[in-house]
Amino acid sequence: MSTQLVSHGIPAGAFKVDPIHSSVGFAVVHNGVSTFRSGFRSYEAKLQGGSDPKLEGSVEIASVDIEEEMLKGHLLSPEFFDAERHPRVKFSSTEVAVEEDGELRVRGELEIRGQVHKVEASGRFAELGGDLAGEPRVGLSLQASVDRRSFGLDWQAELPGGGEVLDYEVAIAVELELVREAE
Repeated sequence: MSTQLVSHGIPAGAFKVDPIHSSVGFAVVHNGVSTFRSGFRSYEAKLQGGSDPKLEGSVEIASVDIEEEMLKGHLLSPEFFDAERHPRVKFSSTEVAVEEDGELRVRGELEIRGQVHKVEASGRFAELGGDLAGEPRVGLSLQASVDRRSFGLDWQAELPGGGEVLDYEVAIAVELELVREAE
């Protein structure tokens, strides 16, 4: 017996992120040989369901999940995220569409370093009538790819044998479990 249901559309109401069961991550090819993956420890997300659903979220740049201090410092510096001047990455949807099979498409505006660009993410939507406490929950699993240069993240270094240290395409993966807010 399955307790997870997929519905056509997002149920009405406001949903807030359950940070214990959610994640916001990114991946980029490093040195042309491996994929570097990381994410953010501090983020927010809200979903407004109903006939015109809306998804909004942000991450705190300083919460990038990297233990190596020099690398983390480089990512927070003006050469990358410029966290002092631009402490958050923000997203606001312009369209959220769920197909009957749970396939999800989200279009919206992504802001990084003060630069705003349209992005499209795809993935899946699932609805749970009630968790162990009886609270209605929904899940969004989204993937997108962006060219980091579009957002001013254009740092690069040449490798001694040829090639570049970092790919420009960055994969973004967002896993959100959201619980309905009390009315």
